Amino acid sequence: MVQTTNKPAAKVADAYSEKFARFEREPQQPAWMLPFRQAGFARFAELGFPTLQHEDWRFTNVAPIVKLPFRPAFESAPEAAAAETFQNFPFSKLPGTRLVFVNGHYTAALSNIAALPAGVKVSNVAAVLAAEPALLEKHFTQPAPAGDNAFTALNQAFFLDGGFIHVPAGKVVEEPVQFIYISTASQSGATIQSRNVIIAEANSQLTVIESYVTAGGAGYFTNAVTELVAGDNSTIELLKFQDEAPDAFHMAALKGKFGRASNVRLHSFALGAKLSRNSIRTNLAGDGLECILNGLYLTRGEQLADHHMIVEHAQPHCASHEYFNGILDDKSKGVFHGRILVHQIAQKTDAKQTNKNLLLSDDATANTKPQLEIYADDVKCTHGATIGQLNGESIFYLRSRGIGPETARRMLIHAFAGEIIERIQHEVAREELNKLVWDRLEANPHLK
Repeated sequence: MVQTTNKPAAKVADAYSEKFARFEREPQQPAWMLPFRQAGFARFAELGFPTLQHEDWRFTNVAPIVKLPFRPAFESAPEAAAAETFQNFPFSKLPGTRLVFVNGHYTAALSNIAALPAGVKVSNVAAVLAAEPALLEKHFTQPAPAGDNAFTALNQAFFLDGGFIHVPAGKVVEEPVQFIYISTASQSGATIQSRNVIIAEANSQLTVIESYVTAGGAGYFTNAVTELVAGDNSTIELLKFQDEAPDAFHMAALKGKFGRASNVRLHSFALGAKLSRNSIRTNLAGDGLECILNGLYLTRGEQLADHHMIVEHAQPHCASHEYFNGILDDKSKGVFHGRILVHQIAQKTDAKQTNKNLLLSDDATANTKPQLEIYADDVKCTHGATIGQLNGESIFYLRSRGIGPETARRMLIHAFAGEIIERIQHEVAREELNKLVWDRLEANPHLK
């Protein structure tokens, strides 16, 4: 289906071009940066925002974002406004290196660069662009073009900062590296755009935790892009946690390219924001690798959480497994669109895709579309989706053993969420996230 826009491209460009002009006047930038931004802006103007007539967006209406005044967060915010939120954030207690960003700007006072193996570099993107731009050039301009995602194109034009990790071949980073994004924005339309770059070379090991939380901001818009390159035989785990303000908007894209015999685990936990979407595209570019995509979304009120994925099998003997569970209450909505694309060369592919949705309310809605596109003839590919309420037989079984109805419901819901949480390999991060999700579920009045 051909994408249509909800306003002419020229009008889209006019509405944003005044803000974009600041980059054209920026004196100190790599020679390739302005053309890179201009290409993103041109693509954004060409595409316009997606509408419900676009097949990939037919369950997710972004009109509320389109109506927001566009106010890029060009200026940094006082760190004191975010300090309390940071101190109370469970992942802030984890050991290891952390980069903290307030309204998208790196905040050194809240960050911590721990001891790292020789050659490993962790910094913020703005600092790398100023000191060593060659480290970023090919990763910005080649692997992750804007494509047909208007939000990714907008990020390419307007991003200011983000997290950067480079792990040389053979290096092992034992403790997790964190990117923590805290919003204090309270102005409608305040727009925070970050771009993370993670490069793990051959035979390296790395765990990354990427978090988006709020310090009481309201009406803002986060638009994030993360690029992940996993080298041959590398072992990477990336955990993304999103708990934005109840009336905020969160759009995010992850572009991954994985090498031969690598092992990559990607986790997405979506708890916050009025409207959120995670667009994940992975290119399984080397043979014999394994990739796991794993996610949980908890929604209440009128929240909408959307996960859109394309797993591209480009080489033989690769395995990809997708597991996404949703727990939806009140009038909230969950959207899952997973596409497994198997190229003709990708014989012996083993791909599985599962989406399960638990509705706690008669008014909650789940839209799910698992999809297979296979051009090879020697593959094992399966997909499935379920939408339903708590199993009555399971509740009866627990009650027959003396467990009360409320406790039985809580046990089943916790087990449903636990299926996803237990796949996190980093033990400390798994325990912290399990407690956080447990507390969030326990706070639901429908479970008491």
